Amino acid sequence: MESLTTIEAEADFNYPSAGKPCKTWYKMVSPTTPDPLRTPLICIHGAPGLTHHYLTPHTILAEKYGIPVIFYDQIGCGFSTHVPEKAMDLSFWTEDLFIVELENLISHLGFKEFDILGSSWGGMFGSRFASRRPAGLRRLVLANSPADLKTRYESAHEYRLQLPPDIQEILTKHEEAGTEDSEECNEAFVVFVKRHICNVDPVPPELLASMEHEDDKTTLMAMEGLHNFKSVGNLENWSMIGEAKNIQIPTLLINGNKEIASDKAVAPFWREIPKVKWVKMMNSTHAPHLEERERYIEIVGDFLTDQ
Repeated sequence: MESLTTIEAEADFNYPSAGKPCKTWYKMVSPTTPDPLRTPLICIHGAPGLTHHYLTPHTILAEKYGIPVIFYDQIGCGFSTHVPEKAMDLSFWTEDLFIVELENLISHLGFKEFDILGSSWGGMFGSRFASRRPAGLRRLVLANSPADLKTRYESAHEYRLQLPPDIQEILTKHEEAGTEDSEECNEAFVVFVKRHICNVDPVPPELLASMEHEDDKTTLMAMEGLHNFKSVGNLENWSMIGEAKNIQIPTLLINGNKEIASDKAVAPFWREIPKVKWVKMMNSTHAPHLEERERYIEIVGDFLTDQ
């Protein structure tokens, strides 16, 4: 195991339409004695707006493989600048906002070469970023990320029909009443979550830490909306179908069994990306880094260090 050094800092992020100076908080975990042959890995969280905390098991990549690992909170959540005054400003909350923020962070860090791991939404805009062939991007990991959002929601609806009838009735009742934020609806949705999003019980502390930072839902409201089974925000028609072919670097796809980033939602990446490997983790759902940690880290670590 490597001895590790952790640095927490902020990168200035000047985005004119924000109307104020912004900062991107980040944390870098790296071996105390760096290995020049190891490429830094930037981990991109999902939701949008879930914060970096649930991804921190990727620190093991630094311990076991000597890979410097960078976590960050995207604008609007966690320790980075919040902009609640931009609530429902769909001209502000765009995919390009997050790509520009990522580009700014990479520039701030001064990386000449880097890898990216995107989880769920992080892999969605990470794939778009990669399709533009940015200088220095060496390898890409798309972890539980759909190539098409509508297909992901179609899969969620199929799984929903397999829930106990009383749970389905509660979900439908609150959708029709506009009370999906009620305690009863949230408790019913937990049944779905345990089957198709994270099957670890009790909830892992890393995921709980991200959930504790979910009080500001500005980003999620604008990008996807607050519904459990449909998207009504800027990402409603999001898709990489037809564009994924522009990703020219070695890419690793990971998804779980009976998860929302289903096989049919991930398959366009497999069909279009020229240099791609797809691993399905049968004992996991949407969070294999929490559900099958050891095997997941081995799969990702071997992919990133394979010469």
